[in-house]
Amino acid sequence: MKNLSFLLFALAFTLFVSCGNNEKKPQTEKFEQNDSLQKIISQKDNEINDMMETFNQIQEGLREINEAENRVNIVKDGEGANKRRQIVENIQFIQNTMKQNRALIEKLRQQMRESSIKGDNMRKTIDELVKQLEEKDQQLRQLRAELDSKDIHIAELDKTVSTLNDNVSTLKTESSQKTETINAQDKQLNTAWFVFGTKKELKAQHIIDGSRVLESNFNKNYFTKIDIRVEKEIKLYSKSAKILTMHPSSSYTLHQDANKMYVLRINNPQIFWSTSKYLVIQVK
Repeated sequence: MKNLSFLLFALAFTLFVSCGNNEKKPQTEKFEQNDSLQKIISQKDNEINDMMETFNQIQEGLREINEAENRVNIVKDGEGANKRRQIVENIQFIQNTMKQNRALIEKLRQQMRESSIKGDNMRKTIDELVKQLEEKDQQLRQLRAELDSKDIHIAELDKTVSTLNDNVSTLKTESSQKTETINAQDKQLNTAWFVFGTKKELKAQHIIDGSRVLESNFNKNYFTKIDIRVEKEIKLYSKSAKILTMHPSSSYTLHQDANKMYVLRINNPQIFWSTSKYLVIQVK
């Protein structure tokens, strides 16, 4: 990732110097070039930050897997009534974390496909993460074989843990119901809807009526539902974009990508969606 960031910075710096050395171009043209360059750099910075966040999550998962493996190695040679349960809980944790890491690696691949950044370094990084996960798979199989040789069978331990859980399930029922209610409320609070279209398209769906927005019986099915905690960038695929609903200007940026197409980036979702859970953007 450091190599990728350095290459991008070097490319941006080279472009900047090249623009600055051309003294014969009009001053206004220089400003336009610099502004366009800054937008390109800003877009790439955002893409790198998003990929770095996913990369760091994967690295943290691998670190936690290593710690859990160490705990199993310590417990399997020790004594104690809770030995078997501790081993099963750690094995299950390793399996779940590896599953999450596989999903994160696929997310990183998708970010790479959608990104304007095209570099071998990032692909090599992803390949290395996949290799590390495959090595962890092999280590887990070896660990389970070693446990079997010590008559510490995972299937039997799973059954033991299940029995223990059944004994306390009645105590957890009320807590589980409360958790479900809280999760449902949390999901509702973090749900929003957006739409972008031409003036003609928005009028046809009664989303705009003259100068009024969302005041008539508009078609809610025309909107896209999103989780505001996840969706922080909306590509508009247009060289002209205007936000019609009210959202604090400090909470977002509306910029053009390398193809001059507008992209809405929500920097502070809580503030952005505080005034309205519906977002309407008019494009051409």
